Amino acid sequence: MPTKNPRINVVLEKPLYSALHDLAEDEGVSLSMLMRDLVKEALELREDRALADFAQERENDFDRPNALSHEEVWG
Repeated sequence: MPTKNPRINVVLEKPLYSALHDLAEDEGVSLSMLMRDLVKEALELREDRALADFAQERENDFDRPNALSHEEVWG
C-alpha cells in the first residue's frame, strides 16, 4: 500500500542495525517506526541543547542595572 509520507534510505553498520532490530522487536514496533521515533527524539534533544545554549548566552549577557523592572514591563 503506497504512502504519501516521504522516505529516506539509511545505510547502517551491521552491529548498529542488529541493535536497532532487537530494540524494535523488544518494543513491538516496526524498524521504520522505531527509527522515526528515534529521529524525532534526536531532533528534540538538539533543539533543547540549542535553547539551553541560547538561554545561557542571554543569562551571561544580562545587565541587571540596565534591566527593566516588572512594573516597567507590565505596568
